[in-house]
Amino acid sequence: MVARVQTVAFIGLEARSVDVQVQIARGGTKFTIVGLPDKAVAESQERVRATLSAIGLALPFQRITVNLSPADLPKEGSHYDLPIALGLLAAMGVVDLEALAGYAAVGELALDGRVSPVPGVLLAALHASSNELGLICPAVQGGEAAWAGCDVLAAPDLLSLLNHLKGTQLLTPPTASVAEETRHAPDLAAVKGQETAKRALEIAAAGGHNLLMSGPPGAGKSLLAAALPGILPPLSPREALEVSMVSSVAGALDGGKLIRARPFRAPHHSASMAALVGGGTKARPGEVSLAHLGVLFLDELPEFQRQVLDSLRQPLETGEVSIARAALHVTYPARVQLIAAMNPCRCGHLSDPALACARAPRCAADYQSKLSGPLLDRIDLHVEVEPVSAADLALPPPAEGSAEVAARVAAARALQTARYEAHGVRTNAEADGKLLEDAATPDEPGRQLLMQAAESMRLTARGYHRVLRVARTLADLAGAESVKRIHIAEALSYRRRAPVS
Repeated sequence: MVARVQTVAFIGLEARSVDVQVQIARGGTKFTIVGLPDKAVAESQERVRATLSAIGLALPFQRITVNLSPADLPKEGSHYDLPIALGLLAAMGVVDLEALAGYAAVGELALDGRVSPVPGVLLAALHASSNELGLICPAVQGGEAAWAGCDVLAAPDLLSLLNHLKGTQLLTPPTASVAEETRHAPDLAAVKGQETAKRALEIAAAGGHNLLMSGPPGAGKSLLAAALPGILPPLSPREALEVSMVSSVAGALDGGKLIRARPFRAPHHSASMAALVGGGTKARPGEVSLAHLGVLFLDELPEFQRQVLDSLRQPLETGEVSIARAALHVTYPARVQLIAAMNPCRCGHLSDPALACARAPRCAADYQSKLSGPLLDRIDLHVEVEPVSAADLALPPPAEGSAEVAARVAAARALQTARYEAHGVRTNAEADGKLLEDAATPDEPGRQLLMQAAESMRLTARGYHRVLRVARTLADLAGAESVKRIHIAEALSYRRRAPVS
């Protein structure tokens, strides 16, 4: 007899059905797993052997063959432990095979019989639900699986699961859970001065635009970036599911709880290309995907390796990143808001002759040349952050803080949601083609100004459209139905003046 248990394989954010087939036959005492297993799957036999021993069972002295079908699909990860163990128990007659027929299973087995958490439970639950199956998963991830709406058996250990399947014990159905907000963003009221930078931050939040802040050390660039999550609107239920799916496959969901706060990722400038855009031997999602629908903050931008930064050019344009390997091709979502900060030169004091190094201004050209023109062209807002004086710091806190700015941002986002709802677009930063032309065509004075600026500033086609997107956001913040000359003028003021030499 061949016992069969359903499970899944993960290819990016796609879960594919895998049929775990277990056969016990005469002909020796060998335990073999076939079907392109990786090292973690091949080692499953030892974990299964120890787990059965922990609950008082022993493997039969016969030839055990486990086939993971389809055999040409690579199998990676420890989540195959539980379905292999269940298939083996069914083949031994310990578990009724009919009791497992309506379920898929994922979970890693500890040596003492506990079912340990694994990445991708949310994806597995959604896949099981779409195939009219239930899901057997680790107890700590039951809340994660419950969001799929399928029947979930969240087992703390293998023995409890077996007792439930036999009807001698009842596992409590898990309830869908949401993670609490633990990150507290600084309030914009804590930022003294920097009115231009705060205005640019509000525009970036309202339209989902990329922002680059340049200024000397200690001017408040990092503080402004850290304050951005405090003025962004919360994720919608659909967006929360998208973000949680990426975190689930990366194994980053805390306690199996759905994420409701927008991601804020701030990798160190020593990050590799695989860490930033994804990859490695198992093509895991990188920082740009973990920041999906949130903020990717790159501090000390020129300190990143140039090829690492240039690898962001495609994700910033398309909103997704494709990772190609010889045996694997996966695509992850990467619709992020890039917020970057940099010093004008290596010493950071280019504008202050008393503090600037002896190589100024040549050091600024050398330092900024690490950033490619195509990458800078993808950044909508460029802002010079001036140093804050002691007199500014002695002033009382500004009357307007994050709450007031967040209200304006939410109102602007609501306009964009209504405008683009039928087109699958969330913000002005995503609008393109005819959709952008219909939404952001300026009045005649604005059109004339834009044409003159495009010629004098030598705007690329990408730069031209990004000016229109920012202008549309400015109009939304002002509650204007159409884009006017004043909106075009302010949008142009945030474009990079000249190419980096």
